[in-house]
Amino acid sequence: MSEYLPIWIGLVIFFAIAWKMGAHTKLVNALDARSNRIAAELAEAKRLREEAEAIVADYRRRQQSAEQEARDIVTAAKADAERLAAEGKAKIEEFVTRRTKMAETKIAQAEAQAIADVRAAAADVATTAAGSVLADMARGSGGDKLMTSGIAEIKAKLN
Repeated sequence: MSEYLPIWIGLVIFFAIAWKMGAHTKLVNALDARSNRIAAELAEAKRLREEAEAIVADYRRRQQSAEQEARDIVTAAKADAERLAAEGKAKIEEFVTRRTKMAETKIAQAEAQAIADVRAAAADVATTAAGSVLADMARGSGGDKLMTSGIAEIKAKLN
């Protein structure tokens, strides 16, 4: 132990000089300043963390809102597509019905025209045939009788 005595004495003298020069207050002040700086940094970190959590929560709400809006848009688009398809189908059916009616009307008109043409041709043939028959009948003695009876009939009706 005697060999360490000068070291102990030197150490005690060093601490006494350091104490006299106010090293202990400087050391305590430095530790207090460092403690305050660390406390301020912790408070700032806590504030930044809370701010970041608020920003993250806001972005999550925005993301959920955007996802819901996207789902709503998709649902509305599907409904519009179905409605447009139904309207298109109805318009096509209406168009086909209208065209069918037009075709049926044209067919009916063509049939009526054909019937009228056939009747007119039949009437022409009948008139021509009747004219020929009457012309043949009017020749000779039968024609005179026919004329006389026709004139008598007209006289009777006029009187």
